[in-house]
Amino acid sequence: MVSGAANVIGPKICLEDKMLMSSVKDNVGRGLNIALVNGVSGELIEARAFDMWAGDVNDLLKFIRPLHEGTLVFVASYDDPATKMNEETRKLFSDLGSKNVKDLAFRDSWVFVGAKGVQNKSPFEQHVKNSRHTNKYEGWPEALEMEGCIPRRSTAS
Repeated sequence: MVSGAANVIGPKICLEDKMLMSSVKDNVGRGLNIALVNGVSGELIEARAFDMWAGDVNDLLKFIRPLHEGTLVFVASYDDPATKMNEETRKLFSDLGSKNVKDLAFRDSWVFVGAKGVQNKSPFEQHVKNSRHTNKYEGWPEALEMEGCIPRRSTAS
């Protein structure tokens, strides 16, 4: 997974060498890029981008509220992940295992993988604050890149 940065790098979400979201697939955008994946089969359920600067947060809420237990949620930010976030949005991501969503702010970089029904905080999360003192690009922090092995759920619970 790669978060976007300025107009230099677009966000990407890849699973088992299969590109789920990227600028080449033309399914990413400013805000939060989210791929929902079946936690048992590893199959893509749906992928969408949510503009968190000028979009409607209710579209995002309608997308993540009805998730089924075990659904994996891959998130890669681009430009602004947080301006439209409200308390409910932050709680939903926290319930998916995010420890950084409560601190997410304008133009921060964020990558995260969580799951509906997760018991602990996800180890698959990175966050870089937007700071004029540390930004790599003028007005934007560096892109984040994260790799890892995410355990699948067995069908038996």
